[in-house]
Amino acid sequence: MAAPQTPPIPSNGELARIFHEIGDMLEVKGELVFKTVAYHKAADAIAHSPVEVARAYLAGNPPRIAGVGDAIAKKIEELARTGHMEFYDRLREEVPPSLVALLGIPGVGPRTVKQLHDELGVETLEDLRRAAESGSLRGLKGMSEKTEQGVLAGIAALETRQERMRLGQAEAVVETLLAELAGVPGLRSIQAAGSFRRRRETIGDLDLLAETDRPLDLVDRFTSLGSVETVIAKGPHKAAVRLLRGPQVDLMIMPPGEAGTYLIHFTGSKEHNVRLRGMARDKGWSLSEKGYLRLGEDGEPAAGESGAAVELLTFPTETEAYGFLGLPFIEPELREDRGEVEAGLAGTLPRLVNRADLRGDCHSHSDWSDGVHTIEQMAESARRRGYSYLVLTDHTAGLAIARGLTTERVEVQRAIVAALNRRFEAEEAAGTAPPETSPEGFRLLHGCELEIRADATLDYPDELLARYDLVVASVHVSRRQTREQLTARTLAAIRNPNVDVIAHPAGRYIGTRDDLDLDWDAVYSETAATGTALELNGSDERLDLSDVRARRAAGFGCVFTIDSDAHRTEELDNLRWGTAMARRAWLAADQVMNTRSRDGLLEWVSGKPGRVEAAAKRR
Repeated sequence: MAAPQTPPIPSNGELARIFHEIGDMLEVKGELVFKTVAYHKAADAIAHSPVEVARAYLAGNPPRIAGVGDAIAKKIEELARTGHMEFYDRLREEVPPSLVALLGIPGVGPRTVKQLHDELGVETLEDLRRAAESGSLRGLKGMSEKTEQGVLAGIAALETRQERMRLGQAEAVVETLLAELAGVPGLRSIQAAGSFRRRRETIGDLDLLAETDRPLDLVDRFTSLGSVETVIAKGPHKAAVRLLRGPQVDLMIMPPGEAGTYLIHFTGSKEHNVRLRGMARDKGWSLSEKGYLRLGEDGEPAAGESGAAVELLTFPTETEAYGFLGLPFIEPELREDRGEVEAGLAGTLPRLVNRADLRGDCHSHSDWSDGVHTIEQMAESARRRGYSYLVLTDHTAGLAIARGLTTERVEVQRAIVAALNRRFEAEEAAGTAPPETSPEGFRLLHGCELEIRADATLDYPDELLARYDLVVASVHVSRRQTREQLTARTLAAIRNPNVDVIAHPAGRYIGTRDDLDLDWDAVYSETAATGTALELNGSDERLDLSDVRARRAAGFGCVFTIDSDAHRTEELDNLRWGTAMARRAWLAADQVMNTRSRDGLLEWVSGKPGRVEAAAKRR
């Protein structure tokens, strides 16, 4: 009689896949959110654990893993010892795995998926398409012909959509991978390239470039990470994987000391690289990631008797590699073939704004409207980041869904801001302020995010608006008005002397909510004439204005702010993404108002032509 076979020991990746599936199936069953989130968090932690989790359990030394409590730990041990998990097998019987795919359809949530399955027997995407096309959905409670149209549009979008990440999502993946690869022997440097390094609005695949003396060690470590679902390619110079519930990641190996042309080539863009290759060919060289290869008289790479290249030039830095073509270093954000090569040759490339140039943030929220943290928490977090100021801009009364402030609440909030500023001033005078405090001190400025109503009027009267330190205005409601109506509303706010900034001017959420249909040139012209600033909103869900629109606006003479639109303390870091869009728009520091000191910002506000005239009238 044959001895029973020992079950294979599941890898971290296999464990992570199973726990992600459990989270998905529980979501379809309508379980409480905290339960589904717990399984997904455990899956992520297992995928990135430096320890082979199942082996550790079998050895009697279960590792401490963030998010793994007793219940999940017992399930890991069951899988490790038996190769099965009773809870997982039971769930797969109750919830067909194909149902989970339906959650990817925009607007279709767990409750809807359960209803479709229970009442119509829908199990697959094709089942749902047939049900919607036949009119079966409108017979269900809460559904209509409009629901069917939305479902069909969602299926079409799901089938044609290329999975792309927001910048923040891509950054999280990159940082995790770099941390996991950092200790590999022989590794000299590793960094992200591609569209992430250029800070495109959304990112598809990720590219990593590494200098190493031991490429096979790095490739082996990369392809065996717990977060890897599939190894697509593996070789001594390049490897490619698809991450579990994540993007494809390509790892390219650079010979030590030859990074210059590799970084240029793999950062791109394609169009930028084509321009550089043309310039190299004009000089008698062929340019690739490996360097500059001398061309023969026939225009083909020159080779010696042995067939090897006669002359290949490599460079340790991008600056030297660009210099060979007579170009200065071109910042990654500019490499889109939008005039950067011509500007480089002419010596007119701008000195782009940097995150360190920003002295404060002009758009933030607290728990007084739709934020998470208190006024004091938001202010303290900004102070400890070394800001000179943070403008508190909670919503105004017209946006009831965001708990917009009544005029009475405005006055109470104003008193809280004043009290905090007295404390900050006293601590600075006594030398007890946090060591990170800006040399000019920190003050919380009082502002608001003013709702531009559907009839083109503003939420608060001018008398109240004039008392704020700074006012940002935005459109949230009645977004389906005509272009003329939407433009008229935006222009009305721009022309009001008490409005200083138009926040997230296009009103978009990338991939989920379209831009407002505005006469953009009219908006740029009026903001330039009135001195009103256009915001570059740093939320990676918005990135609004886009880099293309911001660059055109700059051509009209517009000024800008780079803001976080933070609704919690950690979102104050959104300034980095707003800065990235400003850099892609070719903006310099003097075009961005919050690169000014606190006094400089307030002088700009009070010195705007409309404000000066309004103040004169009040006198």
